[in-house]
Amino acid sequence: MTEACEFLWYIPNDVKPGHRGDSATHDYNSLDTLTSHALALERFGWKGALIGTGWGRPDTFTVATSLAARTKTFEPLIAIRPGYWRPANLASAAATLDHLSGGRVRINIVSGQDDLAAYGDEEGDQSQRYARTREFMQLVRKLWTEEAVSFRGQYFSVTNSTVVPRVQPREGRAHPKLYFGGASEAAERVAATDADVQLFWGEPLAEIAQRIERLKSLGHRLGRELPPLQFGLRITTLVRDTTEQAWADAEAKVAAMAKSRGAGWNDHQRAVAVGQRRLLDLHQRGEVLDDNLYTAPGKFGGGGAGTTWLVGSAADVAQSLKKYRDLGITKFILSDTPYLAEIERQGLQLLPLLRDEQPTPQAVPAPL
Repeated sequence: MTEACEFLWYIPNDVKPGHRGDSATHDYNSLDTLTSHALALERFGWKGALIGTGWGRPDTFTVATSLAARTKTFEPLIAIRPGYWRPANLASAAATLDHLSGGRVRINIVSGQDDLAAYGDEEGDQSQRYARTREFMQLVRKLWTEEAVSFRGQYFSVTNSTVVPRVQPREGRAHPKLYFGGASEAAERVAATDADVQLFWGEPLAEIAQRIERLKSLGHRLGRELPPLQFGLRITTLVRDTTEQAWADAEAKVAAMAKSRGAGWNDHQRAVAVGQRRLLDLHQRGEVLDDNLYTAPGKFGGGGAGTTWLVGSAADVAQSLKKYRDLGITKFILSDTPYLAEIERQGLQLLPLLRDEQPTPQAVPAPL
């Protein structure tokens, strides 16, 4: 792997226990438990973690701030929604946390449908939703990079607005990177011109290759003015000591999903977006695509990154991830359950193969 590749994990941030087969302990969502995940990520070589969002979950930014305060290198990828946040509020909050954490903030812009009325938001059709998202991203970036900003758009406006503390460029990034996902035509137009990182679900290699080329071409055609768009993959990685054990465990998990009709797995199915529907339909082409992309979870409503899994030994899964890397993927967000145990297993077994180095877990001081 090149230096540009980064490996993050996933923190579900859910009030309901047993998320996608996770351990359902009484304190599963306490600050101490979530901190233990973040500290384990630091110890076993992960860059940070995506923190999930949605109405009915704990506030993502509050969780991210708490974890950043208890860690040294952990980088939260904070999922947020336009409408729940206004641009100036998000720009200020992110700038403040970026300053206090020493530049560890990343933002994932989520435009999928949510329980908007519950927090006083509303929006129109798909084209309007993504037009608002584009304006949101443009204004947040402007507030991070300019002072005394006056902006009047169709959805948002500010007058003589300066965000403090000012965002400091760090390690080649002018501001916290804006991650974005979406597979519809409207979403791809937003990504092509205004995102820093486009996230893909676990689709087959050929489809990912086509989407990367389409986004590059679209960005050129629409006159992208930002640095080149980067690409990320959000997927479940089921790793075991042997190939045979991995597939036995994967099939057992799917059997359990079938019995419960996907309960605890389908948190992305409140409204099925274009990309999610395409992912759910992959099993119709076969239960295993490419070398080891397992599509059977999609039969039983495994939502989002739980819909397709890369299954196998660490060597099997590393080989598959390197094929995605060769297509241009540089940001990887992996996970499996139980989350805490798999942070260690995959940190020790999988990450060294991706980095071509030996595992060197370091002791991390306990939080004060």
